[in-house]
Amino acid sequence: MLDFLGIGAQKAGTTWLCERLAAHPQVRFPGGKEVHFWDRQRDQGIAWYRELFAAAPPGIVQGEITPAYAILSVETIREVHREFPSSKLVYLLRNPIERAWSAALMWLQKMEMHRDEASDRWFLDQFRSQASRQRGDHAACLRNWASVYPAEQILVLRHEDLQLRPREVLAAVCKHLGIASTPFDDTPGSELARRVFEGPGHPLPEALRAALVELYAAPIADLEDLLGEDLSAWR
Repeated sequence: MLDFLGIGAQKAGTTWLCERLAAHPQVRFPGGKEVHFWDRQRDQGIAWYRELFAAAPPGIVQGEITPAYAILSVETIREVHREFPSSKLVYLLRNPIERAWSAALMWLQKMEMHRDEASDRWFLDQFRSQASRQRGDHAACLRNWASVYPAEQILVLRHEDLQLRPREVLAAVCKHLGIASTPFDDTPGSELARRVFEGPGHPLPEALRAALVELYAAPIADLEDLLGEDLSAWR
């Protein structure tokens, strides 16, 4: 049984969440963190995917976390729902300005480039790419999933809380999944908040920040309307 899916967002702390949940005695990731079935491995067949989450011991919940699922089409989300209508969903939000910068630095590393080898134009092209903009449009992503799955099956969390309130975040996830949060009670807060796959930490130049603020002004405002929250600090 596929009990839960982590559906996004990229560079928002999904690896942190997976590592913490993997330490929980009631949680299993039989296919690893990112299976990528719904966006890359459809040719394996749904039977292959279902087999990954075959019978589990009583009291165990199983799932996977693939951030790329955030930008699945509504048609594909409907297919996910047809196969797994009761699955719980977890979506991590991150300031899209910070997310875009972190993602661009990730691609820089993958291309084995140093920070000073990339021009502002290179970064701007990354920011303006369709893939990057889709991943930063949290309101559109959430609306697509919420148009298929009921609201009570979708838990939305914020990246900044992973370090500020990691125990509360994990307690919220455990409650959402129907499991005990007590396994985290004795874990030091510093360990719970420890970053996973921390990036190079290059500061975002003001000129590039200004471009990102302009790029994401409308998506942030849209998300504020959707969530009923003040996200002015993101700007």
